[in-house]
Amino acid sequence: MSGPKWEDLNMDCLVNVLTRVGIESLLLGAPFVCQSWYKASLHPSCWQIINFYKIERGPLSSYFSDGITTEFIKSIINRSRGNATEVWLPDDCTEEALRYCSSRCPALKALYLSDNLCYRDSMVIPPELVSKWKNLELLRVGSLSNMENVFEEINCHCKNFYWLCASGANIERDTASAIVTFLPNIKYLYMTNANIDRESLEMILQGCKELVLLDASDCVGYECDDQLLKLASHISNFQHEGSSLFDYEDEY
Repeated sequence: MSGPKWEDLNMDCLVNVLTRVGIESLLLGAPFVCQSWYKASLHPSCWQIINFYKIERGPLSSYFSDGITTEFIKSIINRSRGNATEVWLPDDCTEEALRYCSSRCPALKALYLSDNLCYRDSMVIPPELVSKWKNLELLRVGSLSNMENVFEEINCHCKNFYWLCASGANIERDTASAIVTFLPNIKYLYMTNANIDRESLEMILQGCKELVLLDASDCVGYECDDQLLKLASHISNFQHEGSSLFDYEDEY
């Protein structure tokens, strides 16, 4: 005796299932099961989380040996119909694609720039784009070239912002000052593998009183001591392990 078939699922139930399978399955699996699955896979609810990072490093990577194109990025963004809340941009993201994402994702809450994209010498986020991200809560910027300007725009337009990742960045005193000035209520700050001197770190510790987590581990430019630990006593999770005053690897 045969049981119920997957293709006979109520459309709302099927969409609910497909929202949990990930972008690779939405592109390579679900659309080819049957007509109802194909239709469900196009529902904008399935495209609230768009992770190009998984595409360029997963089974689909063979299709993008020359990088993910701007046209492909646009086509995937269009599937969300303005409902995307979390976007991971690929290594080869162009400013055109970034602008398109900004204009077509008004509900955006989290934006992640990939490592390679972050570490481009000329990589910037045009400040005027930030004004469209009024729901933005999380941002990964790495070593973005114009962080100070972006933080100022976040302060003006993103009232729910609480999470920043600047791993591998050069946190100079101007940058630390911008964090304190424009993001004083930030709760989670990740600066692993960053270059940051003691004065800049002290500035952040003294100025960001709402921090719940500060990850400044494996950084170059400071060594933790009792004085720093005292300044960080208001932070429930302060990570500093592996940080040193100099980059000793450069000596070899």
